[in-house]
Amino acid sequence: MTDTNAPPAPSTAAATASPANPASPTRPPRAAGRARGKLPGKQPGKQPGTPPRTRQVHPALEKLFELYPKMFGAQFLPLKLGVFQELLAQHPDAFNRDELKVALGLHARSTRYLESVAAGLARHDLQGEPVEPVAPEHVHHAILEVFRRRQARSREDLRPALRLRLMQAIEASGLSREDYSLCVRTQDEASNALLDDAFTELGRQAAKREALMKAFEASGRTVEQFADMYGMDLAEVTQALEGTRRDRGSQAAT
Repeated sequence: MTDTNAPPAPSTAAATASPANPASPTRPPRAAGRARGKLPGKQPGKQPGTPPRTRQVHPALEKLFELYPKMFGAQFLPLKLGVFQELLAQHPDAFNRDELKVALGLHARSTRYLESVAAGLARHDLQGEPVEPVAPEHVHHAILEVFRRRQARSREDLRPALRLRLMQAIEASGLSREDYSLCVRTQDEASNALLDDAFTELGRQAAKREALMKAFEASGRTVEQFADMYGMDLAEVTQALEGTRRDRGSQAAT
């Protein structure tokens, strides 16, 4: 599954771009000063003086970096749908079809690319201009995959931070709980449990906001007076009341 076409299963969310229509490529040179085509790597247990082993950068990624540094350089941005076909059409002599598929797949599975998708950034064309939003399911599965990779390297429990990210993604999607679930649920029970945890916390917060709204309405006071009466932060009270109004509006529309 690809990030550009359909959401990948959580266990393979890294593959956000399929060979046929990839979302973008692997880690190209970060800066002009990087040794062309190679990245130094640490080798545990190597004897002093032994040259470090190097990792080859895909030649097609090198070419993409040269042609489109805004998209394949120091910063990664989600690529627009159909970029694979566009690259072949614009550069028929520069890219081999199969090699370009591999290169874009590597790029789309890189952590830096997934982080850009997880952040909810818009899709961009090859000139670096935003053209369309990333689908909620692609954002969701990118968040899960980035979490898995970070958790594998950390002794800290990152689930609280993940829950917050999922909550933000759910709210940013503008979808109802049912519609969002239809988009992102898979057969992976662990991922579904994380989603349910985020929904539970969102429900708890919504109930808290509703209780605050009822107290405010019963007080007959202005927002400023109400916040002052209970010693609450005015900005937080205002935000909570606005959130409740949105919740009520969404419920009325369904």
